[in-house]
Amino acid sequence: MNRRDEQYIPPLRYHLLTRFYDPIVRLTTRENTFKRALLQQIAPRPHDQVLDLGCGTATLSISLAKTFPLAAVTGLDADINALAIGQNKARHAGASVNFEHGFSSHMPFPDASFDRVVSSLFFHHLTSMEKAATLSEIRRVLKPGGELHIADWGKPTNILMRAVFLTVQMLDGFETTDDNVRGRLPTMIGEAGLSEVRQTAAINTPLGTMTLYQAARQ
Repeated sequence: MNRRDEQYIPPLRYHLLTRFYDPIVRLTTRENTFKRALLQQIAPRPHDQVLDLGCGTATLSISLAKTFPLAAVTGLDADINALAIGQNKARHAGASVNFEHGFSSHMPFPDASFDRVVSSLFFHHLTSMEKAATLSEIRRVLKPGGELHIADWGKPTNILMRAVFLTVQMLDGFETTDDNVRGRLPTMIGEAGLSEVRQTAAINTPLGTMTLYQAARQ
């Protein structure tokens, strides 16, 4: 991914809709259910360095910081407007989150910086090439033994889930969502050099199947 602002997709594709992102996600994705499962899966240890990649408006970053206060949470996003919303939310919530501006394919961190890299509703905004570049960067910034945790749209569990997911594809684009809906993310994660790749949950929502994945760097 080139480091140019016009190359990234805002949370709801259009900058004017960013301020409506949080309530829309709450209403359409069973956010409390899948993020509760994701938090349980991540379970960082005290003093772990945790990166929320593509943190957007920082709902997950804040939940991590509040649920696991002994972990150090960093949120990274390319969208300055979303970061500003996230910073304001964290301040009001009293959550300790370090926010950084940057792209997932060129992260501003040294090698082996994080014990956990987490991502929520981010990968379906990336093309196949961008996904591959991002996963390669994730492997680079993870410490040996570190873990990757993803929650994003996955392969639909039935015909109804496939039909309703068309709404997401029409909004976010068919090219970027194709890998997700075809269930390709686990293969791509493995191809990036991460191991122990597995799907841990598939949660049906009003817009499609939300899928959780886990992997590790050896």
